[in-house]
Amino acid sequence: MPLYQFDSQCSQFSVNQIKPTSFLSEKQLQILFEANLEILLGVRFVASEFFTSDRQKGRIDTLGLDQDGSPTIIEYKKSSKENVINQGLFYMDWLVDHKGDFAIAAQQALGNDVNIDWSQPRLILIAESFSEYDKYAVNRIGANIELWTYHKYGQDFLYLEPIFISRPLKKIATEETPVEKAQPYYTTEFHLKGKAESIYSLFIALQERIFSLAEEGEIIEKPVKTYIAYKRGKNFCEVEIQANSIKIWLDIPYKDLNDPYNLGRDVSDIGHYGTGDVEVRLSSLDNIDKVMDLIEQSYKLTT
Repeated sequence: MPLYQFDSQCSQFSVNQIKPTSFLSEKQLQILFEANLEILLGVRFVASEFFTSDRQKGRIDTLGLDQDGSPTIIEYKKSSKENVINQGLFYMDWLVDHKGDFAIAAQQALGNDVNIDWSQPRLILIAESFSEYDKYAVNRIGANIELWTYHKYGQDFLYLEPIFISRPLKKIATEETPVEKAQPYYTTEFHLKGKAESIYSLFIALQERIFSLAEEGEIIEKPVKTYIAYKRGKNFCEVEIQANSIKIWLDIPYKDLNDPYNLGRDVSDIGHYGTGDVEVRLSSLDNIDKVMDLIEQSYKLTT
């Protein structure tokens, strides 16, 4: 993918192509990501080169906790030819079997009151490219796996793109893991239960408009206990379905929001459920276009 830089000060808009470059090592790539994890992936840093013991010995490149409290493993490879998928699955298996070890690491890094949601742990694999076979493989596996590609241009530019994000599978209770002992798995239907028909219809209209911001499958709907998050890599908005309206949080700084109708309010210093700090309410279809304009601004900023 060619990248160009133009000089807006020049009357003829002179354009120069920025040449692709590469990282000197996989470690250099890892250091860059770990220093900017929340900005790049919406994940809080927990640990680097985390040693796994027992029968599953190895070192996880990066451990993190995402915006919604999901434990996250991140593995980096300079080349897609390396067997990063199997390695990532190996570490994911360790993670779900050693929740206590992760909890201790997360508390040490983020504080004792950190919230951890084990219903949807994530595995993020980052490489310069992945093959169609890789995408087919992770799709068949069905685990919560994401494939991200990166491209470095010159010395100062990084292009990052999620090329495959699998939808988390709903857990099914078995004799070994009965329903009452299984980790709670929240659904959109959970949030809609008992709501009036008018609010149900309003949410469906909003949901359709949010999904229309990107190609099919690119935006992920992630219900958690207190809200429904919409993300393309990172959260760009969260929705709470209330009795008479829908409360929406936008992951965009209040100062950067173009809000001609003054629909949003800054809640950065007020307790709220969503990961975004701008709060908007939607109570009827009459305002959906105005609200979607604000949601789209957050989408463009965070994806």
